[in-house]
Amino acid sequence: MAEQKNKFKPTAQQELPPALQKVFDQATTLEWITVIYIASVIVVMMLTMQSSQAMKATWLEDVLSIIPGISFLVARRFYNRPPNEQFPFGYHRCYSIAFQLGAFALLFLGLFLFYDSFSTLLKEEHPTIGSITIWGHRIWMGWIMIAALLYSCIPSIFLGQKKLPLSDKLHNKILFTDAHTQQADWQTAMAAIVGILGVGLGFWWADSAAACFISISIIIDGFQRLKGAVEDLIDQVPTNLENSKKHPLVEKTYRYFDKQSWVKEVRIRMREAGEIFFTEVFVVPKSMDKLFENMEAAHDEVRKLDWKMHDVVIIPVREFSEELDESK
Repeated sequence: MAEQKNKFKPTAQQELPPALQKVFDQATTLEWITVIYIASVIVVMMLTMQSSQAMKATWLEDVLSIIPGISFLVARRFYNRPPNEQFPFGYHRCYSIAFQLGAFALLFLGLFLFYDSFSTLLKEEHPTIGSITIWGHRIWMGWIMIAALLYSCIPSIFLGQKKLPLSDKLHNKILFTDAHTQQADWQTAMAAIVGILGVGLGFWWADSAAACFISISIIIDGFQRLKGAVEDLIDQVPTNLENSKKHPLVEKTYRYFDKQSWVKEVRIRMREAGEIFFTEVFVVPKSMDKLFENMEAAHDEVRKLDWKMHDVVIIPVREFSEELDESK
């Protein structure tokens, strides 16, 4: 009897399949590299930005871009802790919380940058980009700023390309956000470079205009990510990494039960907790004959559909309520 109970005990402590554990380790290594690299970018940008609004906007974006990497590394220390009396579902939502915090910070920064840059534009403040002497040669600081901007974006593009396929395999949204943001860093850097060159050519407004463009891009990214993070935390149906469509496992699970000979009708409620899915399956059985054996077999088979099918609960009912009729 004890063995039967263990079959249906929630398994809130998840172990990744061995192949995915290697992917997870690769992602962790890349995030450590990213955090160290971005820390160096922040220092370089701070030393070279002078009075440029575009450089200031890019520097602040770099400061925030370190948050997803740090959040990933912190969350990985907690997400797989075993459940306890206070947290019976475990700590899987650590990634969702980290995702939300990073998105909120991004949105707030974008709004602040837009206000700061637009105010500078209205006040017609003329930025000055001076020169420095290196080994007896006079060099315009604009070229050094452009070199710093290229350093801030080119390695990021390659790091983002490395992380994207890993985020898909792990279904890790904060890793995906980090990868996507790093891939798009070249747009911010190019906008800042255009602003700096514009100042060098005598267009004083080019710098603040570039900063406004950068801030609008940050606001859009921050809003989209915050929207997705909030939807995940209020238990929307699991989605793909872009939060653009329902995850195929929802339909796959429904089809499995719908084809079972012992099931008359089925409704499914599935929610996302970080990388994994918690699933409630409500079934109207055709008969009570071998019901528990059928439920046990179905439970084990559904868990095998995908590693993300973490905690599956099957609930037999006589008929569906109005609330359940709204589910698939």
